[in-house]
Amino acid sequence: MPQSSPLIVIGAGLAGAEAAWQIAKAGLQVKLIEMRPVHKSPAHHSNNFAELVCSNSFGALSSDRAAGLLHQELRELNSFVIKTADNHSIPAGGALAVDRSEFSHYITKTLSAHPLITIERKELKKLPFKNAISVIATGPLTSESLTKDLKNFTGIENCHFFDAASPIIEGEGIDFSIAFRASRYDKGDADYINCPMNEEEYKSFRDELINAEQAELKDFDKNDANFFEGCLPIEELARRGEETMRYGPLKPIGLWDKRWGDLFDKELRKRKRAYAVVQLRKEDKNGRLWNLVGFQTNLKWGEQKRIIQMIPGLANVSFIRFGVMHRNTFLESPKLLNPTLQFKDRPTLFAAGQITGTEGYSAAIAGGWLAGTNAALLAMGKSPITLPKTTMIGALTDFISSTKTIQKPIQKSQFQPMPPNFGLLPELTIRIREKRLRYGAYRDRALNDIKTFKKTYINFD
Repeated sequence: MPQSSPLIVIGAGLAGAEAAWQIAKAGLQVKLIEMRPVHKSPAHHSNNFAELVCSNSFGALSSDRAAGLLHQELRELNSFVIKTADNHSIPAGGALAVDRSEFSHYITKTLSAHPLITIERKELKKLPFKNAISVIATGPLTSESLTKDLKNFTGIENCHFFDAASPIIEGEGIDFSIAFRASRYDKGDADYINCPMNEEEYKSFRDELINAEQAELKDFDKNDANFFEGCLPIEELARRGEETMRYGPLKPIGLWDKRWGDLFDKELRKRKRAYAVVQLRKEDKNGRLWNLVGFQTNLKWGEQKRIIQMIPGLANVSFIRFGVMHRNTFLESPKLLNPTLQFKDRPTLFAAGQITGTEGYSAAIAGGWLAGTNAALLAMGKSPITLPKTTMIGALTDFISSTKTIQKPIQKSQFQPMPPNFGLLPELTIRIREKRLRYGAYRDRALNDIKTFKKTYINFD
């Protein structure tokens, strides 16, 4: 029997916004519940939907990269949020980056104006009643009350890790007698600002990071600070070894200031190349605001200002936002979810986004698309879908819903958040040694399979 009452989506982040849109697109009423501004989170800065907390980048644009393939799959599936990201993109070399303020403002305005979407600004402290078709997309910053109710419902201690956001500075104070514009390996336009360091500057900078005073970690055990390896604080990278930052966010390879001379002069290149480079990426279309790439941090704000102003070219910059750290909660999804993103013990309840244990903006959108689509199908009396494992979306949802993901006996620490990556996809029938060609083959197979699947299975008529 098709559902007559509105479907419920809890949380208006990337996943929740996408889920609500897909339900409304199917012609069904949806109630979108967002706790802000009634209940604040420790990391958000506005009351808009789909606010990008950590970075304004969705990852690689090219579809022969894992994130880029996921973007392209979402375009094929008519994702509202990815389309909005495309329409509000700003230059970022080989990445899809957006003006985060315009991006979230447009999503908020569009969803709020949709005749089938009702917005409720309140904290939902308990899951909806059992018969209500609902999507929980509260993300890693799920409120304490709802987290407690989820724990009671699942009977499982929730997992968590700690995440951090990068500072944002004004572009006016950047000293371009030192800094220079360029993209790595000159790919695309010169969309990044680069601040080069010599060896002495780098080592002094690292020493200060290691010895700087940390901000107090509130509302959780200070001795339980496990980080997500894909998004480590810059001070944690510094502690891991003298060369760690130089092989990570501060790598100098592929970056050259034309004022140094001829890039193709090998001897000159050896002598003049920077020892390390800090990169800045645009936050807005006008280039007035810039974030420090890879500079997630939990340093005290005064320490952030002092140490970042040590970076050559940034001595006089003003700060718009300092970095912060927050606790991210996620479910032990392999024990709880089906590949349709339905809870095994309550098929009317779906989960989407980072709370499921997928990592990254695009993966959150993909989860929102699938959960919203399946909630709509269920409400119309139709069978929910699973996407082919040869697609990045299908591979990610298979990973977070497969009991093979974690070994028995299951330990809480064994399931960790997973970003899009080609290692999740089934092997190709023909072995291709060259990595770029192999990734291109994965892409071609995935996009072909998703087009075929879309024609055959996704039908709201």
